[in-house]
Amino acid sequence: MPCTIVAGGFWGDEGKGKIMAYLSLHDKPKVIARAGVGPNAGHTVHFKGKKFGLRQIPCGFVYDGARMLIGPGVLINPEVLLKEVSETGVGDRLGVDRRCAIIERRHIEEDRTSAHLKEKIGTTGTGCGPANVARVNRTAKLAGEAPELKPFLADVPLEVDEALRRGDLVFIEGSQGFGLSLIHGTYPYVTSKDTSASTLAADVGVGPTKIDDVLLVFKAYVSRVGGGPFPTEMPPEEAQKLGIIEYGTVTGRRRRIGSFDFELAKRSAMINGATQVALTCLDRLFKEASGASSWGQLPRKAQAFVERVERELGVPVTIISTGIEFAHIIDLRAEKL
Repeated sequence: MPCTIVAGGFWGDEGKGKIMAYLSLHDKPKVIARAGVGPNAGHTVHFKGKKFGLRQIPCGFVYDGARMLIGPGVLINPEVLLKEVSETGVGDRLGVDRRCAIIERRHIEEDRTSAHLKEKIGTTGTGCGPANVARVNRTAKLAGEAPELKPFLADVPLEVDEALRRGDLVFIEGSQGFGLSLIHGTYPYVTSKDTSASTLAADVGVGPTKIDDVLLVFKAYVSRVGGGPFPTEMPPEEAQKLGIIEYGTVTGRRRRIGSFDFELAKRSAMINGATQVALTCLDRLFKEASGASSWGQLPRKAQAFVERVERELGVPVTIISTGIEFAHIIDLRAEKL
């Protein structure tokens, strides 16, 4: 469909990076627009033997035929952005909206020294919360005022609108996850803005009538970094027995692990208006599923799990990830849509 949002269904860490990279290489969109909070979320992409931990550049950069855009709702740390431009080589096809707010050194310092933010909430310390406060207080510096960003400045809503009018395929790439939404999440253990599909669309300046699909990404289990409620959490020892030990891309903190939360998933699907679901890390939960590239290669227990997710959420599972490589993807869209 011409405009698809890819969003996180749990508390982030769902594997959106790999899904976005796969979709970009497979579907070949003309435009990929990054939405979400800012550099407080890391997305991992394995491509051509390299591992990329991206915080600002869209993970769809792997497809070199797409224009990379960062919407006005996204916070920019120029240092992080320029580093990623150098690592990915996308400078000649990157556009940063001049209305993006800038994360300044003072915002990072406040984030890292605030007892409430750092110790109680477990913030990433990247300055996003204080920068969003500055934006609300109308004191934020905007990208159009940053000399180092001048080569990339663009009118992102206009570019996206023109692409959609031409009938071009556009992906809106979200960050974080539904459970971290300032509005719908486990307040106060949340990020500094809403992370649902409606706001992701607004982040890049796309009206609701122009969205065709919302692909919601879930892990086959749940992980969470930092404090806050976690109804299905298991003891670290139990997760270790399952062979599931993970660390956050941005903070390096060990992720808390739990079983798939069907209640949270149902609410997430409802509020995000999900039309499709992607399930990642099925191989971590079902070892026999590792490397599967077709439905028939999945063990029956794994198939039954996928079928339960579809049944309880009332949304088709169209993409299943069974490993790190892009070849370890089961793409069922042609059959289910």
